[in-house]
Amino acid sequence: MHPIIEKVTQDIVERSHPTRSAYLKYIDAIAKNGPIRSGMGCGNLAHGFAACSAAEKADLTGDQKANIAIITSYNDMLSAHEPYKDAPDLIKAAIREAGGVAQVAGGVPAMCDGITQGQPGMELSLFSRDLIAMTTAIGMSHNMFDGALYLGVCDKIVPGLLIGALSFGHLPAVFVPAGPMPSGLTNKEKARARQAYAVGKIGRKELLEAESASYHSPGTCTFYGTANSNQMMMEIMGLHLPGSSFVNPYTPLRDELTKAAAKQVLKFTALGDDYRPIAHMVSEKAIVNAVIGLLATGGSTNHTMHLIAIARASGIVLNWDDFDRLSKVVPLIAKIYPNGPADVNHFQAAGGMGVLIAELLRNGLLHADILTVADQRGMDNYTQEPKLIDGQLVWEAVPETSLDTEVLGTVAKPFATGGGLHVMHGNLGRGISKLSAVSEDHQIVQAPAIVFDDQEDMLAAFKRGELEKDFVAVIRFQGPRSNGMPELHKLTPPLGVLQDKGFKVALVTDGRMSGASGKVPSVIHLCPECEAGGPLAKVLDGDIISLNLQTGDANVLVDEAEFNARVAIPNRAKNHHYGMGREMFGRFRLNASSAETGASNLFVCD
Repeated sequence: MHPIIEKVTQDIVERSHPTRSAYLKYIDAIAKNGPIRSGMGCGNLAHGFAACSAAEKADLTGDQKANIAIITSYNDMLSAHEPYKDAPDLIKAAIREAGGVAQVAGGVPAMCDGITQGQPGMELSLFSRDLIAMTTAIGMSHNMFDGALYLGVCDKIVPGLLIGALSFGHLPAVFVPAGPMPSGLTNKEKARARQAYAVGKIGRKELLEAESASYHSPGTCTFYGTANSNQMMMEIMGLHLPGSSFVNPYTPLRDELTKAAAKQVLKFTALGDDYRPIAHMVSEKAIVNAVIGLLATGGSTNHTMHLIAIARASGIVLNWDDFDRLSKVVPLIAKIYPNGPADVNHFQAAGGMGVLIAELLRNGLLHADILTVADQRGMDNYTQEPKLIDGQLVWEAVPETSLDTEVLGTVAKPFATGGGLHVMHGNLGRGISKLSAVSEDHQIVQAPAIVFDDQEDMLAAFKRGELEKDFVAVIRFQGPRSNGMPELHKLTPPLGVLQDKGFKVALVTDGRMSGASGKVPSVIHLCPECEAGGPLAKVLDGDIISLNLQTGDANVLVDEAEFNARVAIPNRAKNHHYGMGREMFGRFRLNASSAETGASNLFVCD
């Protein structure tokens, strides 16, 4: 094991000892009570299985057969979650065959950032993660269950499900992916169409045709944003079955993997002799594995918040400095859009998660000794891939090397020697930068600030032709306490157009960008946020901002005494607190922790 990874892991263990110990003590005490259905009042139990068949009622009357909860994010408007339509029936049949019972315990909301991007609904997006965790807890609170299957894919859904699952950490859990849609219009062509529309070269009709050719069928979007980063992390943490993350939906292999996940969770309940509660699976080493996977693949910046919130839910104190230290020793060995032209289907064809994990393990860059949902407790099973042979699901060893080194490289010949995320620091605060998709000649920018309090104002300035110059766009009051921290991905096409024209441009904000944002240099998630008195609220038009993504420096070049003496400019944006349901999320905004501590309402983090 690489010594820095060992050191970071040990630091997390020591830092987390009080909270992690308290969490496990609480969870282990619940586990000692065992299945409680037989001790329930008759009225409670009758309500709990009223809709079941006579055979299922008989099974659930005692405590000898396991009852598995299904928590699903199914809806048929989101392409990534539409494939879960038939999953409950597949799961129930598989579990019945294996000697158990399954019930759909609850549904959770699932919203799409792609649909709400740049719209008022996006201001509910980040907080939907905590809401999903809470609704997961509501489904599980009936206390009828011996284990759970969690069905979710996209941005906030998987982190929310996992946080909720950790509140019921005494139960074993398996996460069930749905898979990406087949490849459509290439990501390069999609990006080109967006930039062409931004400058008026094509109209809305042509843009919609391009977008529809890219997002064209059931399944996850094929670019490597937050949704597919979720799937990678669930597998590298051992919460998916090996090799199951990127198998396309509505294929025989996908269905067999869903059935296998259902049967697998039955093996790990307290009724058997291989009890594996999720509280012990999401350990410090598993969390470090997730960070390593994120860095090695150039994954989404959103997980610099989500992983911290997930860790807190299991009593583990992860911080941005851990990301930064690991980023210096974990090389970038995957090149998936926006880091390159390939999509996740190309990554899967090149060897996928199995080859990635095998390469990291060979080079001492991944913890092998974690508890997983595979038959073997460590990561050894995760260097295998599932196949259907004569109708039977089997796992075979992955190829020894990548089948496409332009998409999936090696530690010896990486695409970059360091991971794709850096912590930025300076007199503007602390933030995050994703540089894996930013070319080296754009990683250092020094230019005058142009300050906006609303992304629409910047788009209007672009359309008026006022941004044809070197500048750093400062988008203020975009943090969780201000307006729910919407993604600002809508700004990527115009900034990309200006960058292609030869201008030095960058974005600095206390908000966030999409997990798919790429070539434009940015410093995001700045803390403290403007609403909490952060220094970004003191920046004026014309101030020179200096950004060095390589060294992690983010500063405004103003005399220190002068800058400190400035009074923060009030938020000049129109009201973002009413309409489209935003009025109901006032307490979420008011109580949100900082981005650096997970932007959460569920834990005392700051």
